Amino acid sequence: MSRSVDQGFRPPQQARSRESLRKVLAAAEHVLAGQGFEEFTVAAVAERAGMSVGAIYRRFDGKNQLLYAVKDELLGQLETAVRDALGSAEPGLGGVVGAFTQALAVTFARHDRIFSELLDSQRAEGRDRGLQALATIQRDFVEAARPCLGEVRRPDAEQAIRMMSRTVIGSCVHRAASGRFWSDGLSWDFWASETTEMALAYLVSGGSSESA
Repeated sequence: MSRSVDQGFRPPQQARSRESLRKVLAAAEHVLAGQGFEEFTVAAVAERAGMSVGAIYRRFDGKNQLLYAVKDELLGQLETAVRDALGSAEPGLGGVVGAFTQALAVTFARHDRIFSELLDSQRAEGRDRGLQALATIQRDFVEAARPCLGEVRRPDAEQAIRMMSRTVIGSCVHRAASGRFWSDGLSWDFWASETTEMALAYLVSGGSSESA
């Protein structure tokens, strides 16, 4: 978690300290999910974690650094989930696209409330970390899909893969950010299934140059 150092976070060096950090981040996620950003305080996190406020301040400079650490942790989980899913995907374009959308859906479903709060309240440095994560998962998807480019029927197969991945990621992030106010009434599993079908339909269609 060394990425967080510039945000005021002091990463733990010992196993006991790492366990304490996990406890703090779990408590912070619980408070954020249950009470929202406006009620999120270091004192509330300390109470949930069964720790003193001072113990948390010894690791974090304040509320913003703690929020950043929570976001950094969740985005790291997203990056890992996508990488692992693509690494074990079924062969072929359908397998890779399905693994990608399902990994997004599973991670966002697990932290549905948290992602929406973090996306609503993110500061500039939080946006940078978020964009870094989105670029990482897009790059991993493009690399995983590269052996399947022969199945893509668009005029420029690699461009189509990039277009598709960015659209899917954008749909996922928008759904997480707006779900409380503009619900589609769907489960994340159903979103993944339908999004996979739409993505594959686009990739295997001929495109304007072929139809011309």
